[in-house]
Amino acid sequence: MDDIVHEVKDRFREAVERNPAQAILLSGGLDSTLAALCAKTPMAISVELMPYSEDRRYAERVARHLGLAHHFVQVRVDEALKTVPAVIGVLKSFDPAIPNDVAVFCGLSYAKDKGIGSVMTGDGSDEVFAGYSFMRQMGDLGEYLNRMHASMRFGANEIGRSLGISIRQPFLDKDFFTFAKEIALSYKIVEEGGITWGKWILRKAFEEMLPGEILWQSKRPCECGSGMTRLRGIIESMVSDSEYERATRLFPVRFRSKEHYYYYRIYRERVGEIPAPEEGQKRCGGCGAGMDASAFHCKVCGSVEDWRLTGGQCPSVAGR
Repeated sequence: MDDIVHEVKDRFREAVERNPAQAILLSGGLDSTLAALCAKTPMAISVELMPYSEDRRYAERVARHLGLAHHFVQVRVDEALKTVPAVIGVLKSFDPAIPNDVAVFCGLSYAKDKGIGSVMTGDGSDEVFAGYSFMRQMGDLGEYLNRMHASMRFGANEIGRSLGISIRQPFLDKDFFTFAKEIALSYKIVEEGGITWGKWILRKAFEEMLPGEILWQSKRPCECGSGMTRLRGIIESMVSDSEYERATRLFPVRFRSKEHYYYYRIYRERVGEIPAPEEGQKRCGGCGAGMDASAFHCKVCGSVEDWRLTGGQCPSVAGR
C-alpha cells in the first residue's frame, strides 16, 4: 500500500505544478486544501453568505497553517439573490444546484475585481475519488463513475470564461485524472475507526502534512459550507402557492419545488426556450432538453434519468 500512497502524493503534486494559478478558491475542505498545500499560490479566496458559514473556521485554519494571504468574501443575502440571474444566464441551466454556483460566482467575481487572471479549484476530487456520501451505498459504483466521468460539467469553468478568468483544476489534469480513475475502489472507500471514508487513499497520501481536523473532515458541499444553502428557504418563500400551482399546469417541466420553478422563471427571461434534442441525443424526462445518450443527469433542469445508478438518491452536484 505504501507504493500507491506515495504515487498519489507525487502525481498530485505534479498535477498542481502543471496547473499554476495566481489564487485558489479555498473552502477549507479536503480538496481545495490539498491543492493549496501543493501549490505555490500565496492568495486564497473564501466565500460566505453572511452572517456566518461553516467553512470559515476550516478555511481560516488552513490559511494560517499554510501561510496564505486570506481574502474572505462576505456576501449579503440581497447580493446573493441578485447574483442568481447572472449564474443562470452563464450556465444556461435551472438546475437546483444553483446555490453552489452562486458561491463560485461570488468568489471568481472578487478575483476579477482584484485583477487576478487565473484561479485554482478542487473540482473533480469527489468524482474520481468517490467522495460523495451517496456513493458509499451504491451497488455498482464503478459503472456510475464511468458514466459520470464521460459527462461531467463544473460551473467554475463556464463562470470563469464569462469573467475572463482561467480556471485551473489539478484533480482534472489529464494525466492525473487518468491515473486516479484506475485506482481500485477498495482504496477510495474504506472503513477505518468505525467510519466509512470516501477519498481514503487521498487522505492517507497527505496524512503527515495536515492537521487531523482538516484531513479527516466530512464532505461539505460548496453551497452548505459557504452558507448559500440558506437561499433555498428564502427563495421558496418568494413564490406563492397559487403561482406555483399555476406553473405546474402551464409549463411542460417537472418541477421539484417552488425554488426549482423560481430558477426556471429566470431561465425563461435570461436564456429563453429549452433546447430540443439534437440528432443522437435523448430527451430529458424532466424538461424535454437534449441529453447525450450516455448521460443520466440533465444539464438544463438537473433531472436524474437513471435512478438505478444513484440508489434512489438525487445528487445535486455530482456529475453535473
